[in-house]
Amino acid sequence: MSQQNQPSMRQPISMKTILLIMIFLIIAAAGLSYVKWWPYYHKAVNAIANHTIGSSILAGKETTLPNPSWSAAWDYAVTYYKAVWKAAVLGIVLGSLVQVLLPSGWLQRALGKTSLRNTAIGGLASVPGMMCTCCAAPIAIGLHKKRVSPAASLAFWLGNPLINPATLIFMTFVLSWKFTVIRIVFGLIITFGVSYIAARLMNKSDAAIPPEALEKVMPTEQQPEAPIWLRWIKSMWTMILNVVPAYFVSVLVLGAARAWLFPSLGESMDILLMVIIFSIAGALFVIPTAAEIPIIQSFLSLGFGGGPAAALLVVLPAVSLPSLLMIRSSFPARVVWFILASVIGLGLVSGIVGAIVL
Repeated sequence: MSQQNQPSMRQPISMKTILLIMIFLIIAAAGLSYVKWWPYYHKAVNAIANHTIGSSILAGKETTLPNPSWSAAWDYAVTYYKAVWKAAVLGIVLGSLVQVLLPSGWLQRALGKTSLRNTAIGGLASVPGMMCTCCAAPIAIGLHKKRVSPAASLAFWLGNPLINPATLIFMTFVLSWKFTVIRIVFGLIITFGVSYIAARLMNKSDAAIPPEALEKVMPTEQQPEAPIWLRWIKSMWTMILNVVPAYFVSVLVLGAARAWLFPSLGESMDILLMVIIFSIAGALFVIPTAAEIPIIQSFLSLGFGGGPAAALLVVLPAVSLPSLLMIRSSFPARVVWFILASVIGLGLVSGIVGAIVL
């Protein structure tokens, strides 16, 4: 049986496949140019010249966080979505287009195996994306539904916020090169190491996409295909239903709970306890791309040491409660819990390193 199937696995890529891949890449490049690359170029110039990229999204120009309330929840949600809505829309569009334009057979042959090679490819593919964890999640979900290996899909998701080259540039000129080095080291560990180990926790039944689930997002090769535009609308609508409600509600909850997640800690508090609190809170909280930089800047100005700052440097961008809820729709709970625990644990280590070297 394997010998009979082997020739079909080596069939050359058809012109239709090449055309669909090119269309996807053109759309992705156009969207990223408008939403990410061009705006970040101007932001980098500003960071180099003025050593700032704006005020902290946690409290704005205020020195204290607002008490938990509906007003605090709504104000934060408005501020957050103003910053991310373009990238969020692009993430949903690209996540749905992945399921329509990119052929499953080609993706499975190229990236279907959980291996270090495919993990590396998934992580490196995230570099030009420069998305926050929530905006990258729909694309990672789309890749996994198209039979891309869990390791590659997770590496793409985690790599987008953690090894974002624009954020590293901002960080170097706003904070210092030491922060950048810490971010690169722990970002690489999470992107490539944690994603690979997390994928190994999945058994074969978890890693394989059920046929009925595949049929919902795309027809099989043996079935007559509906028009691409119709399949894209169905795919995007399904993704919106699965992603947006949890995204919206969790952002409201986190916005209201800011004062509880990031309490006004005294400078006399034990540094390790501060690092633990910030590592857990930062891993749950949701921020736009690069927003960890002004947040860290504001905490440093209030007298917090390098330990809590270095912990936030890793955990704030890596994951969030909304993005974990999104990923949970396509990955088993043990994988999601492992990723969250790993991010918090590495945030603790980063905080200890930061307390020593910063």
